[in-house]
Amino acid sequence: MIRKDQIRRLLDIANLLNKKSFFLFGCRGTGKTSLIRTILPKLPRYDLLSATTFAALSRRPQLIGEENLDPTIPVVIDEIQKLPQLLDEVHRLIEDRGMRFLLTGSSARKLKRGGANLLAGRAWEARLFPLVSAELEDFDLNRYLTRGGLPAVWLSDEPWEELRAYVGTYLKEEVMAEALVRRIDTFSAFLELCALRCTEEVNYEAFGSDLGVSGKTVRNFFEVLEDTLIGFLLQPYRKTKLRKATSRAKFYLFDLGVTNSLAGRREVPVGTETFGKAFEHFIALELRAYLSYRRSDLTLGFWRSDRGYEVDFTVGSQVAIEVKASDLVQERQLSGLRALQEEGIFSSCCVVSRDKAVRVLNGVTIYPWRIFLDKLWSDEIIQTG
Repeated sequence: MIRKDQIRRLLDIANLLNKKSFFLFGCRGTGKTSLIRTILPKLPRYDLLSATTFAALSRRPQLIGEENLDPTIPVVIDEIQKLPQLLDEVHRLIEDRGMRFLLTGSSARKLKRGGANLLAGRAWEARLFPLVSAELEDFDLNRYLTRGGLPAVWLSDEPWEELRAYVGTYLKEEVMAEALVRRIDTFSAFLELCALRCTEEVNYEAFGSDLGVSGKTVRNFFEVLEDTLIGFLLQPYRKTKLRKATSRAKFYLFDLGVTNSLAGRREVPVGTETFGKAFEHFIALELRAYLSYRRSDLTLGFWRSDRGYEVDFTVGSQVAIEVKASDLVQERQLSGLRALQEEGIFSSCCVVSRDKAVRVLNGVTIYPWRIFLDKLWSDEIIQTG
């Protein structure tokens, strides 16, 4: 069986560290530690999940500087959000000794909202996501739509046990332990509702009504999900002039397996609405990871007019992408793209589907999903340079 450390990850952290210190953010289980141990096994490392290390650096942050480390060799500090005050010492060592750091974290909330020293541009930021299609040999779409891309889950003979434990760990360690919400039962119900409504536009008041809480509380819950990297809001593209665009964002959880576990499902049958939503969710995760790994400034969004025309994804003002789970896309399914084309903004419009071959339908390219992903990761769909 393939081990986690045998999967070639696309994030080139060694090259990044040659340039500058970095924050490396990613949910627990995405493989940050495994990647570092595989690519940079000899770097000095401080793991703040270790009670001994945490206690020592809590009492005396200067210990890192006192250990007389080679300033030409980067230093890894894992789970930096556990001890934000350590960033003052990191800042000093970068300034005084020219040291470089790789600072990993599975939550940005305490750093961004607690007044932590974010090093004033002395460290850039990178993200590590669950496995994407380009990292997996013999990629199986149905398997991925069901169990997602967390390495331990993808490789497991008992993926649902792994996911059950993972979801419990996040609720306990990332939410309860950090006291991010007051009532974990309400937040648990909120998470389950998010899983069921992934890919849909967010109405805070409607969420609140279903949960028996205020819209303001729901908005705070979504901020918690974004800050702990468990989910993300996709903002609408609003530069169209012929048709007014929606102002509501769409929401996605960071992993399909976690989504299914929270929603209480173990199957995503082809031909169902659930499959269609999972397929769109999958493409969202691929696009998001691609833009991040390519260090692109292009913004991933979507477009929906006040009259109901919709395009699943926009990339900057460059590419508009519609996702259809059907195996033979018809002209009538392109109404959203046609409406957006009339704006004359986007360089190209395409559809990702389960079609068997590439087709062009009145100027819109229809890609089988596998060919689309091959072209995406070969930099043929989006120009990031």
